[in-house]
Amino acid sequence: MRFLRRSLTGLFLLALTAGLLGLAARTVSDAVQARLAGPDRPPVARERVFTVNVVLPQAQSVAPVLATYGEVRSRRTLDLRAPSGGRVVELAPAMEDGAAVAEGQLLLRIDPADARAARDLAASDLARAEADLRDAARTLALARDELAAAESQARLRAQALDRQRSLVSRGVGSEAAAETAELALAQAEQSVLSRRQALAQAESRVEQSDALLARQRITLGEAERRLAATEVYAGFDGTLSDVTVVLGGIVTANERLARIIDPAALEVAFRLSTSQYARLLDASGALIPAEVEVALDVLGLEIVARGTLTRVSGTVGEGQTGRLVYAAIDSARGFRPGDFVAVRVAEPVLRDVALLPATAVDSADTILVVGDGERLEQRPVTVLRRQGDSVIVRAEGVAGAAVVAERAPMLGAGILVRPVRPAAAVAAAAAGAEAAAMITLDPERRARLVSFVEGNGRLPAEVKERILSQLRQEAVPAQVVARIEAQMGS
Repeated sequence: MRFLRRSLTGLFLLALTAGLLGLAARTVSDAVQARLAGPDRPPVARERVFTVNVVLPQAQSVAPVLATYGEVRSRRTLDLRAPSGGRVVELAPAMEDGAAVAEGQLLLRIDPADARAARDLAASDLARAEADLRDAARTLALARDELAAAESQARLRAQALDRQRSLVSRGVGSEAAAETAELALAQAEQSVLSRRQALAQAESRVEQSDALLARQRITLGEAERRLAATEVYAGFDGTLSDVTVVLGGIVTANERLARIIDPAALEVAFRLSTSQYARLLDASGALIPAEVEVALDVLGLEIVARGTLTRVSGTVGEGQTGRLVYAAIDSARGFRPGDFVAVRVAEPVLRDVALLPATAVDSADTILVVGDGERLEQRPVTVLRRQGDSVIVRAEGVAGAAVVAERAPMLGAGILVRPVRPAAAVAAAAAGAEAAAMITLDPERRARLVSFVEGNGRLPAEVKERILSQLRQEAVPAQVVARIEAQMGS
C-alpha cells in the first residue's frame, strides 16, 4: 500500500514538471514570434554628460611676478694686500675666516726693522740738510755785509778822487796823487764786483740747500710711509674671508692676504631673457627700480629679503644670452656672498586682466566656456603672461564667464557638461593636504631634531626660533622634518 502511494505521488510530480516546462517553452516561443513579427524600432541613445570644474575669473589689476634664480654677491669688498715684503711678526686673533673686524683694527704687522732703519737714515739726512741750509744762510748774510762794506769803501775812494781832482784844478795838488786816488777807486770797484760774485754764490748755495732739504723731507716721508705699510688695518666694518697668511710666514709685496666683505652691502645677480628684460624698461629705455624679493631656502623655511633693481651689465658675455641684471638687497640678514637664491621681480601692473589656471588654456591660446544649455563653447584669449600654475589673459570676453579649469581630451565645443564650482571642494582638498603634510614625532626623534637645530650655527636666530617652535608642536610639517634629516645625513 505504501509503495503504491509513493508511486502515484512521483507520477504526479513528474506530470506537473512536464506541464510547467511546456508552458515556459510556449511563453518563450510566443515572445520570439512577437518580436520577429513587430515593426523595426531603433535603440534610443542617451547623451553623455561630463562633470567639469569651472572658475569665474573677474577683471582686475595684476602685478606679474617674474621668477628666476640668482647668486648673492658683495657690493663692498676690500682685498688686503701686503704693501711690502717680509716676515709676519704679529697677527691679530681675529685674522681668520668668518671673523668680524672693525674699521681701523690692526690685523697684522710685517717685520719693520728694515723700514725703521731706512726711516732713521732719512731723518739723519734731513737733519744734515737743515744744517747745510742754516750754514748757507749765515754765509749769505756775511756776503751781503762784505758787499755793503766794499760798496762803502768804493764811495770813499770816489770822494777822495774828486778831492784830488779839485786840488789839481786849483793848482795845489799833484797829478801823481790824483792818479793814485784813481787807482785806489778802481781797486775798490773791483772789490765790490768780487763781493757781488760771492753774494751770488751764497744765494745759489742757499737755493741748493733749500732744494736738498725739500728732497730729504720727501725721502723721510716715503720712509715713514714704508714703515707705516708694515701694519695692515681693516678699511671698514666687515667679515674676513680667504685668509691665507699665518704668523711667521714670508709675504711678498702686493700678495693678497685676505678679503673683507661688508655683510650689510649685498646684491643679487640674475640673468633674464631679452623679452623679460624688455618688460622692465621705461619709456626712455632705462631700467625701472622694480621691487625684488630674494628668498633663501633653509631647512624648508625661506629667509626673505627685499631689494630694488639697480643696474644691468654692460655686455652680454661670450656664449651667453639675455641680460645680467643686478638688484641691491636692502636687508641682507642671513645671506652670504655665493648663496644660490630664488629671485622674484615685480613687473609693472597690468590692468583689466583676468587670472586663469594654466590648465585652462591650451597651446592655441583658447579656453572652454560653459554656455547656454550647459554646453561648452570655445573662445580665444590673449595671453599676456604665463607664471607658474597661472596664466594672465585679457579680461575682455573672459570676465564673469564660467571657464573650464582643467582641459581634457574628451572636452570640446558643444559637449554637454555639469559644471562644479570647486570652492568647497578646493577648501576640503587643501585641508586634507595640510593634514596629510603634518606628522607626529616620537620623543626620541623630536629631541634629536631639536638638538641638531640648536647646534646649527649657520642659521639666523629668528629662523632657528621659528623651526624650534614648529618642532615643539604636537604635529610637525613633514617637509620641515625631511629637510632637517637630510641635513643630518639620516
